[in-house]
Amino acid sequence: MWEQVKEKIVVILPSLNPDEKLMQVVHGVIEAGFSDIVIVNDGSDEAHLAPFEEAKALPQCTVLTHEVNKGKGRGLKTAFSWVLENRKDCLGVVTVDGDNQHRPQDIKNCALVMSETKEVVLGCRDFSLEDVPPRSRFGNRMTSFVFRFACGMKISDTQTGLRAIPYSFLAPMCQVEGERFEYETNMLLSFKRYNIPYREVSIETVYIEDNQTSHFHPIRDSLKIYGIIFKYLFGAISSCLIDIVLFAILNALTGGLGEKARIFVSTVGARVCSSFYNYNFNRKAVFDSKESMKKTMVRYYILCVVQMLTSYGLVYLIEHTLAWGNLGTVLIKIVVDTVLFLISFQIQRAWVFTK
Repeated sequence: MWEQVKEKIVVILPSLNPDEKLMQVVHGVIEAGFSDIVIVNDGSDEAHLAPFEEAKALPQCTVLTHEVNKGKGRGLKTAFSWVLENRKDCLGVVTVDGDNQHRPQDIKNCALVMSETKEVVLGCRDFSLEDVPPRSRFGNRMTSFVFRFACGMKISDTQTGLRAIPYSFLAPMCQVEGERFEYETNMLLSFKRYNIPYREVSIETVYIEDNQTSHFHPIRDSLKIYGIIFKYLFGAISSCLIDIVLFAILNALTGGLGEKARIFVSTVGARVCSSFYNYNFNRKAVFDSKESMKKTMVRYYILCVVQMLTSYGLVYLIEHTLAWGNLGTVLIKIVVDTVLFLISFQIQRAWVFTK
């Protein structure tokens, strides 16, 4: 099988100011059987041009150059566009980091699985090992958790640079937002948007010099990465604040009503306003839904009514039991709706805005 597909798979290597490790990677993938390698010089300075010149001398290599540094995301998209234009008969590409942390056999395995399944293949490391640098372990575990909660995507290695991508998915990958490290996370999120199938393949976990050669900056680049995730949370939090403020106002204005009527009127009035805002924000800004507004609105308000009645019932039950007064009712409301938000968010993602 490998002999039949190896010449139709392009290896992509984006690189900034490389050392001798870049050519170690190149020779490794050539020995593994790859014969088509695209290297992107992402604006490296003159002191680091030797590896690119050495690569140019090899018949298996094509070197593309950015005159200035544009970021890893742009480097990948430059290579994807080049492949779409110049390798129309290829099966797909394998993106590889130039720091020699991806073993040739793992690169070959990911490419082979991709050619067999026609799915995107992610080469995933084991972050439970003792020699994994703390910043890499923490950053990956946190991002993996957010992916699973916010997107319903189970990805064990969100930072992996080893990705085998079928040719048919390269055009959508060129449309994904992001120019630097955030692009790789946006790429994962795009699998959901474009209904792209993916799977994970275990690879050897290698960290050289405690990962000091990485251009990934945990604080700066994590802010860029999580920026795309925060949109999922902002709409819910802002609508929750609107709901709580309106509930407090209405709860104070309807003090002449009985306890049940006061809580019911305050809950319904606040929820009508906040839900309309939340629906529109989620449909456009968060989930970018492609379904009809009628269908999604019906589903959304079925969920909204159930959530509203649940909120009313729990707030009334707890407030009636504890008898904390108006301020206590608001505090109970905050706790109840926080729990319901976590549940509601998952239902919206999985049922209301499925496309």
